Amino acid sequence: MSEPIKTVAARMPTAPLRPLPSGACDVHCHVFGPLQTFATGPATYAIPLADPDVYRQMLDIAGFSRGVLVQPAPYGTDTRALVNALELMGDRVRGIAVADADISHEQLQRLHAAGVRGLRFIEMLDPTSGKRYAGSIGIDTLKRLAPQMRELGWQAHIWTRAADCPEVFEQIRDLGIPVVFDHMGQFDVSEGVDSAAFQGVLALLKTGQVWTKLSLCRVSKQAPGYEDVKPFHQAMIAARPDRLVWGSDWPFVRMAENSPDVGHLLNVFQDWVNDDAIVRQILVDNPAQLFGF
Repeated sequence: MSEPIKTVAARMPTAPLRPLPSGACDVHCHVFGPLQTFATGPATYAIPLADPDVYRQMLDIAGFSRGVLVQPAPYGTDTRALVNALELMGDRVRGIAVADADISHEQLQRLHAAGVRGLRFIEMLDPTSGKRYAGSIGIDTLKRLAPQMRELGWQAHIWTRAADCPEVFEQIRDLGIPVVFDHMGQFDVSEGVDSAAFQGVLALLKTGQVWTKLSLCRVSKQAPGYEDVKPFHQAMIAARPDRLVWGSDWPFVRMAENSPDVGHLLNVFQDWVNDDAIVRQILVDNPAQLFGF
């Protein structure tokens, strides 16, 4: 008999000190469950108790008008929990799903009707196993699904290391699909802003075909101030503010007691940007363009 799945409460936010502009969007969150209806597969972390009702509460407290839900790895290609959340929340939320290469066109169309606007692909290895995360799909599948994704107007969300971003992009640049690299391109903060890896990510942003998500907690080693990430954050804003979106990564899988407060993350973001027009561009205008709100 398999062991029961471990669970953990999702950390709820405080309200940010400055209210968010109308239409603000958190572009990277996950829902799990309700687990009694939508059980996950095996996971290398405790599953957050973050069903659609809890997710809605998080958005409301933080002041987000909109959100984007990304399929978490423990669900593999089973999108029922994601679709359930999208259908419950309607036009407020979009989805990024995961699919095998053999998914039918009819299934893709049903996902689109539910609010899905892209697929996620993972080229990162799980540090606990040295293997690709259970339930994840690589870019070989993206190449096979690209014609159908392009027809639907979908995008590819890719989680890989900054050092690998240029090579990954080179393999897919001619597919005609917007590319979104997760977690600021997942650079190594210890290498510095002038590192070849980070400069490679900046160069990709400048192409206009590549976007990235400002997600401090996945690259910083200096929570809660995140000062080690500030030079990278500012360099991205200086390079292409029109290709940046903001993602909390709530409910912070694998972070347990170190899970940050979404409200605090927003305070840091607004303090660092310190320009209402750019805050609105990143929180409202860019996600509206990318996800079709």
